[in-house]
Amino acid sequence: MARAKNPPALPTRQQILDFVRNSPTPVGKREIARAFQVKGSDRIPLKALLKELAEEGVVDRGKKRRMAPPGALPEVAVLDVIGPDADGDLLARPATWTGDAPPPRIELAPDRKGAPALGEGDRVLARLERIDARSYKARVIRQLAGSADRVVGVYAAHPEGGGWLRPTDRRVKAEYRILPPHANGAMPGDLVVVETLHTHRLGKLQGRVVERLGQFGEPRTISMISITEHGIPVEFAPEAITEAEAAKPVALGNRTDFRPMPLVTIDGSDARDFDDAVWAAPDPDPKNPGGWKICVAIADVAHYVRPGSALDRAARQRGNSVYFPDRVVPMLPEALSNGLCSLKPDEERPCMAVEMTIDAEGTRTAYRFHRGLMRSVARLTYEQMQDAADGHPDALTGPLADSVIRPLYGAFRSLLKARERRGTLELDIPERRILLDENGRIARIAPRTRLDSHRLIEEFMIAANVAAAEALERHRQPAMYRVHDQPDPVKLEALRESLSGFGLPLAKGQVIRPKLFTDLLARASRTPYAQMIHELVLRTQSQAVYAPANIGHFGLALARYAHFTSPIRRYSDLLVHRGIIAAYRFGDDGLPSGAAAEFETAGQHISATERRAAAAERDAVDRYCAAFLAERTGQLFEGVVTGVTRFGLFVMLKETGASGLVPISSLPSDYYEHDERAHALIGRRWGRRYRLGESALLRLVEAEPVTGGLLFHLIEGEAANADRPVADSPVRKPQPARPSRKRNNKNNKIKYKSRDGRTPPRRRR
Repeated sequence: MARAKNPPALPTRQQILDFVRNSPTPVGKREIARAFQVKGSDRIPLKALLKELAEEGVVDRGKKRRMAPPGALPEVAVLDVIGPDADGDLLARPATWTGDAPPPRIELAPDRKGAPALGEGDRVLARLERIDARSYKARVIRQLAGSADRVVGVYAAHPEGGGWLRPTDRRVKAEYRILPPHANGAMPGDLVVVETLHTHRLGKLQGRVVERLGQFGEPRTISMISITEHGIPVEFAPEAITEAEAAKPVALGNRTDFRPMPLVTIDGSDARDFDDAVWAAPDPDPKNPGGWKICVAIADVAHYVRPGSALDRAARQRGNSVYFPDRVVPMLPEALSNGLCSLKPDEERPCMAVEMTIDAEGTRTAYRFHRGLMRSVARLTYEQMQDAADGHPDALTGPLADSVIRPLYGAFRSLLKARERRGTLELDIPERRILLDENGRIARIAPRTRLDSHRLIEEFMIAANVAAAEALERHRQPAMYRVHDQPDPVKLEALRESLSGFGLPLAKGQVIRPKLFTDLLARASRTPYAQMIHELVLRTQSQAVYAPANIGHFGLALARYAHFTSPIRRYSDLLVHRGIIAAYRFGDDGLPSGAAAEFETAGQHISATERRAAAAERDAVDRYCAAFLAERTGQLFEGVVTGVTRFGLFVMLKETGASGLVPISSLPSDYYEHDERAHALIGRRWGRRYRLGESALLRLVEAEPVTGGLLFHLIEGEAANADRPVADSPVRKPQPARPSRKRNNKNNKIKYKSRDGRTPPRRRR
């Protein structure tokens, strides 16, 4: 008779904990029992043991009593997409993360075929798989519209009492019913924040007003929409305010005395903080003919913002200052950002400075860092600086023309030679400037003029940033690099195919350098397709991010690069300052021991806050533009096509830089195919072609300040192409009316109905 096998013993506490920690998803009693072969009545003590572990807090017990390590994320969660990392992997964070520690790294799996592409600011429902305690893989279940808990919008009265919400986010299509008890005193036209409630019995969403931001249309409400929608922190903790207000001026002590040096700040006329000052003079060394001595002095923010302090926590949470036409949301309280850390003229300020020596060709031959005390002799604007250099000084720049301004331009010309020799990527990216009147209303919108004075400051800052990165490497200190990866090979191949159609070959197998793109743009400038090729090259580039692992900066053609020059408004620069302080033993307020372990997470966080700030600033400018153009509906504007999609054309106005949409239904009557490779919409019947980068005459049909949306109709295309095809489009014979609507999976082309409203008949299957 066979001897019965002994049943497996009950697993120990440690075995269960190890099993829970190593499982990629939360586990329940059933999975644990199966893993350890616990059966029958032995499940009763197992259940008691699992309950005991949960009560002790060594495991988290979530939905359906499934267990995970303490602090682990649930198996399914709502995530906010924060953008790609340095390797191009799309990252996200939990939508409801409230902990003091940075959220874990969540990498989104590649989009399913046919799924909409995700980008920064999108919200998704995803299934999570834990890799380790600080990282997860996520697979998107579905994309969500807007915030899961709060929505910003304009309150409107409802005929049955109470009101309804018109969301300011164009992606939120739902309307929220607000019953009278939930209106919280809101009046029609108020800009409000609404907390979503349960679904109405008739299927409509309900909400409750939790905050009133002001009457929509008032000067300061436009920026508040972006601030609220993007979750940008506005209020500082009382502890941070107390620390900032308790700060005192700094005495010279052991610092280097830069007060005799005629340093000047050069910024825009609308600048609100001054954190960098510059100086240059010919090098007196006869061994360096034509060379220069340069000094870049930066506000010593690290002296006031100590690691682990309330100010440090606030600065890290914000990541950077955010700039709007009517205000700044600063990274640091005003007592520091506009006070003791701002390099105001004729006031002593602590600084971190780097002195550099360059030769006549702009090659740096020496550098040295200092912790000093300085006094700016003048606050100059870019326009003042340029006018003085062009021989038109004013009362302020006149006395400085020979001793300060001319040497700065002399050093700049040498640095420019080094830049041209490196072969940097030179992209012309226009910027808009919103000019407000004294009442906060929009006076005009104008492109920002780029002067040599702008380029001068840019070259001085780049030189200082490179020196900082090299100094940290030399002293083996952790560095928060500003990295910019090479273009993605897939995007590069798509660019190569597009360029071949314009007779601009991009050979395979060659080493990709930024100068290659600059030369390409120079060749394209002599063709009718210059704007289109500029857009294609821009879309090919990777996004610059912050990271402790150095891969170089492709766009600047630099082997190492770290932001050092703006610690008032960028947390990354503050980390670099602390590294310099530790490297040169300038004090006890440098990087603390063990700080390097947090750099990876910190880099992801501040890269995300940078993208958040850029999106908020862009949305605010879009709303300002829509408000400015709202009274010009029906007028004609010159524009350029900046995007081609299956549903229409994105266009940008040349006059203001405002962007909007030309719906495909408004194009001249035809059935249009979206050719992704050619970045074009092509009429199936008449061969009309609308391509990226082409100029267009546009009529403004609608301007919506609430969402920032602009709607245009294409006039140039209809007028110029009504009787003839575009020159480079093939002439096609008229096709039979009402072709069937179908998807061609081979070339991913979609056929659409035209603006006449006719829909092709559907086939029954």
